[in-house]
Amino acid sequence: LNNMYRAAVFPPGITKPGCTFTVVSSGAMQTQEDPSNQAVQVLLYLYRVNIDTHLRNAGRSATPDMRTVPLSVDLHYLLSFWSNSAESEHLALAWTMRQLHTTPLLDSTILTTDANWGADEIVQLIPSELSNEDTMRIWDALRPDYHLSAAYIARVVRIDPDVIDEAGPVVATRLRYAAPAARS
Repeated sequence: LNNMYRAAVFPPGITKPGCTFTVVSSGAMQTQEDPSNQAVQVLLYLYRVNIDTHLRNAGRSATPDMRTVPLSVDLHYLLSFWSNSAESEHLALAWTMRQLHTTPLLDSTILTTDANWGADEIVQLIPSELSNEDTMRIWDALRPDYHLSAAYIARVVRIDPDVIDEAGPVVATRLRYAAPAARS
């Protein structure tokens, strides 16, 4: 988002506010302050993680010990927009939502190579429906004042095992000898 925003061109007559996107923890959210100028700080806060319901049991029959099956999770993010200018917040929110709408799939051409994403891996970004009550509960738990925000889910993020064993240890052997059948 940071790279795409820097390259973004706004329509004539609309001043593009400065904007940065930062992944933050709940502790960082509590100490965050609005920028002193018209700039917008967009904070990406991971507020919930779920095991993906569709891939929860994938592969269990093939490998009962689950050592080689990646864990598939859905990451729930709250994007909050911090600025001392309502217009700047609204412009950054509109640009971000449009960007996530036009690029809902993150593949190996977009994802960072630092995390060793596989060529076949895709993360889908979808808007999340949060009720007013759920939104207020999140902000009440964080304790800063409410800021303009939007919720998104990153689906399906795979967490691969650290070590992939070729086979498990031998724990038992079963040998049986049978005499050849007599020919008639």
